[in-house]
Amino acid sequence: MKERDLIRIRAVFRGVIVGSLVGLVVSAFRYTISELLVFWKFCYHLAGTSVYDACLVVFGLLCLTWIIGLFITHEKHIMGSGIPEVELQLVDRLQLNPVSVLISKFIAGSLALGTGGFLGREGPSVQLGAAVGQIYAEKIKVSKADWRLLVATGAAAGLSAAFGAPLAGTMFILEEVAHSFSVLLWIEALSGALAADLVTDHFFGLEPVLAIHYSASFPLRYYWILVLLGLLLGGLGTIYQQVTLNTGIFYRFLRWIPRKWQSIVMFVAILPLGIWAPTLLGGGENLIKGLPLSNSNLQIILLLFLVRFVLSAVSFGSGSPGGIFLPILTLGAIIGLAVGRSAVNLQLLPAVYLPNIIIFSLAGYFACISKAPFTAILLIAEMVGSLAHLLPLAFVSLIAYLFVDLLGGAPIYESLAARIGLNTVLKEREKPQLQRVELSVSPAGSFTDREVKEIPWPTQVILTRVVRNGNELLGKGDLIIQPGDKLILLVPATTAAAVSTALARLN
Repeated sequence: MKERDLIRIRAVFRGVIVGSLVGLVVSAFRYTISELLVFWKFCYHLAGTSVYDACLVVFGLLCLTWIIGLFITHEKHIMGSGIPEVELQLVDRLQLNPVSVLISKFIAGSLALGTGGFLGREGPSVQLGAAVGQIYAEKIKVSKADWRLLVATGAAAGLSAAFGAPLAGTMFILEEVAHSFSVLLWIEALSGALAADLVTDHFFGLEPVLAIHYSASFPLRYYWILVLLGLLLGGLGTIYQQVTLNTGIFYRFLRWIPRKWQSIVMFVAILPLGIWAPTLLGGGENLIKGLPLSNSNLQIILLLFLVRFVLSAVSFGSGSPGGIFLPILTLGAIIGLAVGRSAVNLQLLPAVYLPNIIIFSLAGYFACISKAPFTAILLIAEMVGSLAHLLPLAFVSLIAYLFVDLLGGAPIYESLAARIGLNTVLKEREKPQLQRVELSVSPAGSFTDREVKEIPWPTQVILTRVVRNGNELLGKGDLIIQPGDKLILLVPATTAAAVSTALARLN
């Protein structure tokens, strides 16, 4: 047996170990969230019956805010989704204590998601999986390259366990997080994702997460509707990206609330819904499954979209431990319902195809926001439990993706990672002594057509971003520098002149 074969067998073996462990952790995470959600829905019901009970519920939410704040103080990188942090770990731009992240994210994430906040479990599951992979890697003392493989494998297993989608979990890590399609990575990641899915299937059953039932395949003669759907998804996807990336503007008006306690804003926002419309709470999994049977008129559907859009942004912007994956899918499904209902009302589409439109919209909206179309197609196929939609799924996803591209949209997770990475650099490396430098790449210089990791950078130079054709790219090690790129660098202020001269020589 060749050494290459042994390496691949070892990768499968390690992937199965990590995936099985991640499956257990994420299964416990999912179960805890579901039980807490039942408890909090009961509390919201009581809050609607008397002022005394309402005061008790508010007090409970205040205590919850304080507890989550304690965990954030202890481990600040559990805030939000967790996927951008994993991206930064894989390019050595962020170092985390995996045990601290695992415990803090599990508890704080369960508490935040269990209240019914408009957040998803998938981002935290990815970060939990990455933490498990890192713990295992450090336990068996592997090389740095194998360390990255195991962290990526854990992340893939986390997404697989969260949604019951091993293929999409693997593709998401390859396409969006690691930005690499190396053979060892996909072998180990797929092994971990499959193992995690088997474990979660044991606890939660084999039914697809989004079992949307449909009775007919979508005919080619109605594909013109899918063109309009893709364009609409792309336009609304760009708006979602901008709103999500700029929620900090809203929270600047609430500076009197310490950042670690801003979860209270989410709790206050969802409390009225918990009392009067508890079915709308949470990431939206049950809501999506019920949409094909909805008889709501277009005005109600649009109101539902607006409420979920705003509260999803408020929830994520609060810094509460939770993701945007499932909320994005929920918004996509509502858009699909609105388009499908309009087409049916105008007698442009038979009502039998309404569930199909919802399914296609799920994929298209996620594809354009994440800029990960292959992941979107596989994810929805696995979550719905059918491969019959591959052509229309790909059709809508491609149109939505291209339209966001034309509008200048960037991958949401990469954009979030870029901001976290820059903030980490500024906080951890003597803030007053760093100076920003911009450098346009010459066609004939030594930067051109080389990977970032191959360039002999001067000491203490930090490449934060690369601006290419108006788009901002993360300065990852495998990114190939091209002529005309604008490099955004941080250099020590005391040696800025000398470093700038050295960079100019290289350029």
